Amino acid sequence: MALALGAAASAAMAQSPLTFKFGYGLKEDSNQGRAARVFAERVSQLSGGRLKMEPVGAAKLGSDDAMQKAVSAGTQEMMVGSTATLVSVVKEMALWDAPFLFNGVDEADFLLDGAIGQQIMGKLPDKGFVGLVYWENGFRNLTNSKRPINSLGDLSGLKLRVMQNDTFIKAFRTLGADARPMAFAELDAALRSGAMDGQENPFNTILSSKFYESQKYLSITNHVYSPWIVLASKKWWDKLPKADQEIIQQAATQARDFERRDTREEADRALKNLVEKGMQVNVPTFGELSRMRNRMDHIYARDIGEKVGLPLLLQVQNELIGYRDRKRK
Repeated sequence: MALALGAAASAAMAQSPLTFKFGYGLKEDSNQGRAARVFAERVSQLSGGRLKMEPVGAAKLGSDDAMQKAVSAGTQEMMVGSTATLVSVVKEMALWDAPFLFNGVDEADFLLDGAIGQQIMGKLPDKGFVGLVYWENGFRNLTNSKRPINSLGDLSGLKLRVMQNDTFIKAFRTLGADARPMAFAELDAALRSGAMDGQENPFNTILSSKFYESQKYLSITNHVYSPWIVLASKKWWDKLPKADQEIIQQAATQARDFERRDTREEADRALKNLVEKGMQVNVPTFGELSRMRNRMDHIYARDIGEKVGLPLLLQVQNELIGYRDRKRK
């Protein structure tokens, strides 16, 4: 029996590892790339080398939208991408586009990793996905070439590039900006030519894209928290043994924790670097940010509420109120 077991073990070890691809959009030296490498390392370690994840970055497997279609169809195993591009597939993902939803990263972690985040992930299998974890892109902030944004009135008439997302467009037009949707690939040229006055992105993206070369002012508004989501193809996932699913899930959770720490540390460094590059940084007062937030009431009721459902929106608000009350005690 011992000889038989030994032979079986040797045969299993001799088998080729199960290899699968993990696509992401940013460059290999980005926070996405670093986290993808950690994810692959954890998969290999936890499986004893039996599972091999191949990270493929720089959008070599396509845009987020293209990869999502491939993952849903089962022609690509895994990816990480923006929740914003999933809204057309799972309307409840629009919750994460809600302006001024979170006051800090701790609130984002609480909601994303808790019951509500899992509840929204639970909508994915019907669309061909399995959601594993949420990663962090970061809070989005405003830059422009005209003036500091210290008050609501400072946004008036500002030609502002926003993502090709209805909620973003409506939100900034409500705040008085001339919000215009534009593909990210076209943004740098538009800022340099003056076709656009400004844009909004996390510090990391502002730095890596060298927007400081055309944008003088950086206003820390933290107006939207942008999550990424790690997805697996349901067709592929359902064929895996449960033990392999558990290994990949555990590795994804460990990579998520690394990615959030890394992204937050990078954001701190990026902000310091942007100041060194000559950007003028300002923080609107709590009162002015509250004025902006109050303008979002009808966006929440009509846009976010219609997409995610008012019961879910109320549940989110109650969860955040409870969290903030506990934090104050």
